[in-house]
Amino acid sequence: MEFKTIFEPFRIHSVEPLRLSTPEERENALKSAGYNVFGLRAVDVMIDLLTDSGTGAMSRDQWAAIQHGDESYAGSPSWELFRDSVKSLFPFKHVIPTHQGRAAEKILFSVLGGEGKFIPNNTHFDTTRANIEFTKATAVDLVIPEGRDPQSRHPFKGNMDIVALEAFIAEHGAANIPVVMITVTNNSGGGQPVSLENIRQVSAVCKKNGLILFLDACRYAENAWFIREREAGQSGRDVADIVREMASYADGMTISAKKDPMGNIGGWLALNDDNIAQEARNLLILTEGFTTYGGLAGRDLEALAVGIGESVSHDYLQYRIRSTAYLGNALAEGGIPVVQPIGGHAVYLDARALLPHIPPLEYPGQALAIALYQMGGVRGCEIGTVMFGMQPDGSEKAAAMDLVRLAIPRRTYTQSHIDYVIEVCLAVRELAPKLAGYRIIEQPKLLRHFTAQFAPL
Repeated sequence: MEFKTIFEPFRIHSVEPLRLSTPEERENALKSAGYNVFGLRAVDVMIDLLTDSGTGAMSRDQWAAIQHGDESYAGSPSWELFRDSVKSLFPFKHVIPTHQGRAAEKILFSVLGGEGKFIPNNTHFDTTRANIEFTKATAVDLVIPEGRDPQSRHPFKGNMDIVALEAFIAEHGAANIPVVMITVTNNSGGGQPVSLENIRQVSAVCKKNGLILFLDACRYAENAWFIREREAGQSGRDVADIVREMASYADGMTISAKKDPMGNIGGWLALNDDNIAQEARNLLILTEGFTTYGGLAGRDLEALAVGIGESVSHDYLQYRIRSTAYLGNALAEGGIPVVQPIGGHAVYLDARALLPHIPPLEYPGQALAIALYQMGGVRGCEIGTVMFGMQPDGSEKAAAMDLVRLAIPRRTYTQSHIDYVIEVCLAVRELAPKLAGYRIIEQPKLLRHFTAQFAPL
């Protein structure tokens, strides 16, 4: 018999206090932050769903592993444990540690990018796109049409459009495409998974055209769980085995280990090509650290070695996916438009549908994110025109969707916390017709959503 209650497969071992704030305090905090939720002090946030990156709780065994950390500059045994743990799921020839995922991206695209180059993906996330464009290469999104429809119930909305990929290669030439990427799960598109069959098909297209394929694998375990649950012929398979098969179709990967590998910091670049690996290691030493620590302390490497194993636990993944769906389904039942089906690491509110009176260039996602914080101290993240509207030439256009991501840190909040988030969202829904947009009064050239300053319209 399957029970309805979501049972956390862990007990609370230590606690961290949360400060309860008033609406007046939150309004003052927003003004001080320039109406950018990234600028808020963490102590002024009651429920922090800004990101699931490095914000989760580490396990007893991870904390114990920290005590084993060896801080030798070169050749630490902590490095060997980390390397072997990575290869247990991703058996690529070269493993290059970095301090987080964007560092792996920076190194990879510094080697492979450049003006006149094109890098297709299902959907690039913010730092991936920025690191590509920084080299003057062009980042291209080729997700299937269902991936741009928030209400489509396609089980694998993160899939890459195979026909579009083949047409793109034919138009621009394989010589101008240094790498093809697939993001699993598709973060910018609502945390939607990519099927094993789609990864296999993309791999076949790449091999036919002499191209290499990389995974942006931040949420590999959640993607593998969705494959197990939704894809024909995959039911009953071990998640770790599915992850290995995903990796087998690729030539390399980048990853932020602050997501599925359960770390508070860390990442890696892994690949098979000897020449690319050598260039990458040269850049690693120049910018991150020696090849056996890559900007991480030995204790971080030890914690990640344990977390990689914990990430593919079936008990954990079942809880993780069910608890995220609990939030998403409750919001949908309450009349709040959310991206369907519910993703693995986050629930994505469709701000453009909830606030149709706010034009995309007045940033409905930003307006909704601010309203959630004002109402109840809940911090989410705009995934829309603020994040993706600025073009490399300095112009601006509306993003494909205007979403607000409520990213759930791993093993951190209880069901009562999530029930509170549901209440806050429903209260904001009642105020939706009265919400107004925002304008940007100050912004950087790249990744503006992190530090831009806003003013209400």
